[in-house]
Amino acid sequence: MGKHILITGATGEIGASVAKLLASKGYSLYLHYHKNEESLRILLNDISQYGQEYIPIKADLSKRDAYRHVTSSIFALDGIVYASGVSVYGMLADLQDETLDQLWNLHVASLISITRELLPKLTQKQAGSIIAVSSIWGQVGASMEVAYSTVKGAQIAFIKALSKEMARNGIRVNAVAPGAIDTKMLSMFTAEEKEWMTEEIPMGRLGSAAEVAESVLFLLSDSSSYMTGQVLSLNGGWHM
Repeated sequence: MGKHILITGATGEIGASVAKLLASKGYSLYLHYHKNEESLRILLNDISQYGQEYIPIKADLSKRDAYRHVTSSIFALDGIVYASGVSVYGMLADLQDETLDQLWNLHVASLISITRELLPKLTQKQAGSIIAVSSIWGQVGASMEVAYSTVKGAQIAFIKALSKEMARNGIRVNAVAPGAIDTKMLSMFTAEEKEWMTEEIPMGRLGSAAEVAESVLFLLSDSSSYMTGQVLSLNGGWHM
């Protein structure tokens, strides 16, 4: 019987890349999304050729109790890839309470609650892998993205702490921290700003969603069987 993985944010560019790669490797998938029905349709069409089970789950994880709809839809489970996320760019003093609440719920509260509710399904197998797609800014922080940096840093703290708690249950808990990835998340920047950003990166280019997906696959696989509590930095040498 194949393995079943929950991917949150599966219609985002990184989430969709993860889904396509895992489907090609024979995984069955729970595909969480919020409102992008067309992207979900395209994703399901793309992965249908692999012939496994693909179950869509719709929920707005920026709302505090929405995680219950996700967890109640999960049956067999071998791993979680938490790829939900949005960035907020601007001065902290200009952010409204509603925006801060949504950021916290989407990036932190829902991650914690989904994981808490689904842990029994992994502990009964004494095996499993949990991966959060965090960010370089959760490691080093960024001006104009203070709130975003904070919630991404909280994800990393959660991953490190949970890894210690679950290690003897056979459950590995890790994160990936992408740097500048060529996705719509960079659309807030002008071409000139992206060129400056690229010049700052030692490898001289932006990363791709496919490269993030390969790192997620590595952390899910037996190739990383002795890794837990780790944060893989995918940033082209931008920050060490």
